[in-house]
Amino acid sequence: MSTQSLGYAQADKRIELLRRVGESGSISQAARSAGVSYKAAWQAIHTLTNLAGEPLVDSSVGGAGGGGARLTAAGARLLHAAEQMDAARHDVLARINDPAAQALAAPRTSMRNHLPCTVARLDSAGPGDPLVRVLLALPDSNGLASLVTRESAQLLGLAPGLELLALCKATAVQIEPMNALALYDGANRLPGRVLRAARGSRHDELTLTLAGGLQLVGFAPHPNRLRAGSRAQARVEPSAVVLALR
Repeated sequence: MSTQSLGYAQADKRIELLRRVGESGSISQAARSAGVSYKAAWQAIHTLTNLAGEPLVDSSVGGAGGGGARLTAAGARLLHAAEQMDAARHDVLARINDPAAQALAAPRTSMRNHLPCTVARLDSAGPGDPLVRVLLALPDSNGLASLVTRESAQLLGLAPGLELLALCKATAVQIEPMNALALYDGANRLPGRVLRAARGSRHDELTLTLAGGLQLVGFAPHPNRLRAGSRAQARVEPSAVVLALR
C-alpha cells in the first residue's frame, strides 16, 4: 500500500468516505452521511484503490444479509497512515507560519501551470447533468473556468470561497497576439505580456505574465511576431483545467 494514495489536501473527502465505509459497513450509507452521491463514493474508492495498488474495500451485493462492505487490511492500514500524516501536518503547520511554505505542499505533476485561485460560482445545465462548470477567480481579478464531473465537484467539496489550485499542461495553452480574432467558443482567454520566448522549429514556448504577476507557460505556432514584452493572451479550454485542493 503506497502512502502516495493519501494525496495532499488537509481534508480528503476520499479518506473520509473510506473511514465511513469502515464504520457503517455500507457504501451507500457512507455516501449519505458524507453528503455525496453513491456514484461519487464509488469513484472515490476506485481512485484510492488505483493509487494504493491493491483493494481497499471488500464489497458484496445482495444475499441473505442484504450485502455490505468492509475494509480490507490494506484499507485499514491506509486509514491509519492518513491519521498519522494529518497529525504530522498539523504539527508542521503549527511550527511554520509562512505562506511561502504552501509551495512545499503543491502536487508534483507534469503540468507546468499551477495557478492559485478561489471558487466564485458553480454552474450546471440542471441537477441531472453530469458536468459542472466551475468559475474561478484569479488574484488578478481575471476569471478562469474549469469543467469537471458532478462527482468530482462533490468529492472536492467545491463551494464559493474555497481556495484551490488550477492546473493545466503547457501544451494545452495556446498563446495568441492580443489582436487575434476571438470568436466566442467557450474557451478561457487570459491577457498578459510575454516574459520569455524559446524558439522552436514548429512551435515556440512562451511564458506569459498575467496582470496579477502569475506566470503561464504555453505555445504558439512558429513563426510568429511575439517577443519579450509583447501583449498577448492565453487560450485554454475549460476541460483542460484541473482542480486541486490546497
